[in-house]
Amino acid sequence: MNPDLRRERDSASFNPELLTHVLDGSPENTRRRREIENLILNDPDFQHEDLNFLSRSQRYEVAVQKSANMVKKMREFGIADPGEIMWFKNFVHRGRPEPLDLHLGMFLPTLLQQATEEQQERFFMPAWNLEIIGTYAQTEMGHGTHLRGLETTATYDPETQEFILNSPTVTSIKWWPGGLGKTSNHAIVLAQLITKGKCYGLHAFIAPIREMGTHKPLPGITVGDIGPKFGYDEIDNGYLKMDNYRIPRENMLMKYAQVRPDGTYVKPPSNKLTYGTMVFVRSVLVGEAARALSKACTIAIRYSAVRHQSEIKPGEPEPQILDFQTQQYKLFPVLATAYAFQFVGAYMKETYHRINEGIGQGDLSELPELHALTAGLKAFTSWTANTAIEACRMACGGHGYSHCSGLPNIYVTFTPLCTFEGENTVMMLQTARFLMKNYDQVHSGKLVCGMVSYLNDLSSQRIQPQQVAVWPTVVDINSLDSLTEAYKLRAARLVEIAAKNLQSEVIHRKSKEVAWNLTSVDLVQASEAHCHYVVVKLFSEKLLKIEDKSIQAVLRNLCLLYCLYG
Repeated sequence: MNPDLRRERDSASFNPELLTHVLDGSPENTRRRREIENLILNDPDFQHEDLNFLSRSQRYEVAVQKSANMVKKMREFGIADPGEIMWFKNFVHRGRPEPLDLHLGMFLPTLLQQATEEQQERFFMPAWNLEIIGTYAQTEMGHGTHLRGLETTATYDPETQEFILNSPTVTSIKWWPGGLGKTSNHAIVLAQLITKGKCYGLHAFIAPIREMGTHKPLPGITVGDIGPKFGYDEIDNGYLKMDNYRIPRENMLMKYAQVRPDGTYVKPPSNKLTYGTMVFVRSVLVGEAARALSKACTIAIRYSAVRHQSEIKPGEPEPQILDFQTQQYKLFPVLATAYAFQFVGAYMKETYHRINEGIGQGDLSELPELHALTAGLKAFTSWTANTAIEACRMACGGHGYSHCSGLPNIYVTFTPLCTFEGENTVMMLQTARFLMKNYDQVHSGKLVCGMVSYLNDLSSQRIQPQQVAVWPTVVDINSLDSLTEAYKLRAARLVEIAAKNLQSEVIHRKSKEVAWNLTSVDLVQASEAHCHYVVVKLFSEKLLKIEDKSIQAVLRNLCLLYCLYG
């Protein structure tokens, strides 16, 4: 080991193993994670040449081979727990995208959440055994985040009890789904449901797209690869065009919404249940932001510990660049942010599963906030991490530009998160709708709960006129309670400003839609402030659950840095 790196590690004020247990969730999780990691590191089937020297098609072929070996070895080792599957998958592919991403991350979860028991028997087990390989076909050439604008249609024919799937325009062609180009033989297609001459909006349908055995496109299906991209060479993002393509009525996912044999539509308890897969994926992406940022800042800080450059005093040895205050100012806040996002990601995972269990029992009360929180935090964490990863690359000078550093690959792999599963600005505006609704409730005398409960105190938070001689309130910058309160007040104030500006525009313009657009910058700022407060709150609350005082102390310093850096 490099002596500079060894010296830095030996001077730690805490036991790194204990901190690892905190990040993994428990000592047992750490033990099991390392056990799985060693299985992969010692397996010759997972040792491949440097991807940087491979072409796009070669990268895809290597990823397919790795994925096939991954599935084979998971069965051989008896790995079936969802968390352990994700560990295994991430170790095999080193955190890079792979052809089964949408099958494992969207196709299977959608079947679990939205398919009936009969449909799960027909589709889930074959998909689990990889007899069926699926993707999630939502985004189209003309529309992505604006789901109501999707043009693919599913028209019910009561005579044959079939849905007729059509891509009526060029802009309605499904575009971007991962695994669609070459890998998948089935797709969950999001389409506008039409029955008895009426459109009932987006619903999910299971569509076979390639013949089992030959893998040739089925009649009525045009499918292929969309070509080179900024990154993601390992995934075959594809397109799908359907021409009067018929599927059985039973292929509509009917756990909630249904179409009866005669064409009668039965609506779901909540329209948001249709978007359950996106909520799940967005909750996962918060954790992905933490992982990508952790990798980038680890590389940059380690590099800064071993890189010697310039001199602080003439004639003295060149110092580690980590000794320069400017380098610390670049990288230490990024480190603090990585820890903050790590704990927020764990919270979102736990919260999603808790609320999803409630939904299974008919409790939909927390679904609106979950939808708003996953949308906002997905945007907030991916925007922040994207900028911070690039800052880490630049902090490594010329070597950061080399693929050998690992940083360019981290950046090009992560940056799509700012766009897919909801373009970030639109995600922030979705969160803003939730905030405005809750503000209106408080304004009408009702109490709100959850992460927006701070709005209940708006009337007492308003700054009152004070005499000039009175000293202003001073925030104790060493108190996490005071800093959390400051972020809470900021969020409340920006939500109120956005709400009042929106109301003013509504009165002036007499159109809610035009007013919303003209206030959208304020609304995004309000959502960002709300998300920032949530991250600060969750980071500071996590410290209370940590028993080891040395770990708590070092994480407290990082939490203070995160709060103060802003």
